[in-house]
Amino acid sequence: MNHTQPFGSFDYNQIIKMIEPNSRVLDLGCGNGELLLRLAKEKNVSGTGVDKEESMILQCIQRGISVFQGDLDEGLKDYPDGSYDYVILNRTLQMVSQPVFLLQEMVRVGKKVIVNFPNFGYIVNRLQLTFLGKMPVNKRIPFQWYDTPNIHFCTRRDFTRLCHELKIPVLRKIDLQNGRKMISFMPNLFASEVCMMLKGRCS
Repeated sequence: MNHTQPFGSFDYNQIIKMIEPNSRVLDLGCGNGELLLRLAKEKNVSGTGVDKEESMILQCIQRGISVFQGDLDEGLKDYPDGSYDYVILNRTLQMVSQPVFLLQEMVRVGKKVIVNFPNFGYIVNRLQLTFLGKMPVNKRIPFQWYDTPNIHFCTRRDFTRLCHELKIPVLRKIDLQNGRKMISFMPNLFASEVCMMLKGRCS
């Protein structure tokens, strides 16, 4: 997946803190491989990336990152159950055509799963819809409605409910506001994005 949306270093910092050293990590929609590069340096992980954009694949190869070209909408059929300690989906959930299918594949392959996504219930988005009468455009959702790669927006509450319906335990929730960890006061309203750790089926 081509990561054309802006990333702050705090996005990566929160994910890196959640991962144990010397783990096996699969990063879905890895973009240019920046997260995997940092994980290798800071946590000594054995990392693999998946992306469908050739330009991103080339950048990963140039950086010495193990990467495969693949379409996340086709699932993870080439990866055995429980074959990775962590599977990461960073700001890509809202871009895939079948998010439920992909989520089920992730908890099959990963012993733990980390999902980071923009919270469409964020107060700034609500105010733009209510008072301007148009789709939100801001730092975390920078695209116009007609050229956005985002096709499945959800709120923090929506995703939590989905995990409950799929019987996927949520191990940890980190609420972020503009990339910084926030106190979880009315997080569905005040978190601009959310990072969750889920329990895999094989853990």
